[in-house]
Amino acid sequence: MGYDGIEIGCASPHAWPDYLSPQRRLEIKRLLADHGLKVAAMLPAPGGGPGVNPSSPLKEERQFTIHHYKEVIRLAHEWECPTVIWVAGWVVFGTSQQDAWNYSLQGLTECARYARELGVTLVVEPTPADSNLVETADDALLLAEQAGETNVKVMFDTFHAFYRNEVPSDYVYRMKDKLHHIHLSDVDRLPPGRGNGNFTAVLQALKEIGYKGYLSMEVGFHTRKADPDWYAAESIRYLKRIMREIGWD
Repeated sequence: MGYDGIEIGCASPHAWPDYLSPQRRLEIKRLLADHGLKVAAMLPAPGGGPGVNPSSPLKEERQFTIHHYKEVIRLAHEWECPTVIWVAGWVVFGTSQQDAWNYSLQGLTECARYARELGVTLVVEPTPADSNLVETADDALLLAEQAGETNVKVMFDTFHAFYRNEVPSDYVYRMKDKLHHIHLSDVDRLPPGRGNGNFTAVLQALKEIGYKGYLSMEVGFHTRKADPDWYAAESIRYLKRIMREIGWD
């Protein structure tokens, strides 16, 4: 289809670190090499197995989440993946917004220091459609700044920007100095170009800021009827055409 890399959600059964033997890890690494694919990023999937909420009021859950993130970071290192996504978590009823923020910040800082030794960058993603702690570009930038670690950057998903009725290209310009990764999806997790999103403006903005990272498609999981091959092929076909039109190789 023409993809350079693949993003891996670290849920079961695909890549939950605790379920991957050393042999299986090597098998997957060889499979990636055989197909000429890099691992663009890895996502410690919330809800993919035990609870993984870094802002949980439960100390035990926060500790497990940090353990899980470190396992994902080590797996990313083994598979030569440069990026792990930080989903800041969600505020549980009865926990103050500030306490939840501080819990997430503490976890992010600890994981970032661990990741730095392995050459991995953590990116904070605003996820308003799925959580209630980091919802905007400014939220993500603030958490990344407060972490105080050079390997903490930011990313965004066009789907979440659409969810807030915001303009994704605005996110590009707002985040440009720390923008390290991006998810592309039209409304309702459709392939870009199949909804009403303005992806020409998004790609033009990325070109203008000199973005060098991956354009990762996070599409298709809004329905059980999705055909993964069609979603992947349709997404890259459309975006390659837009890139040619704006002169972005």
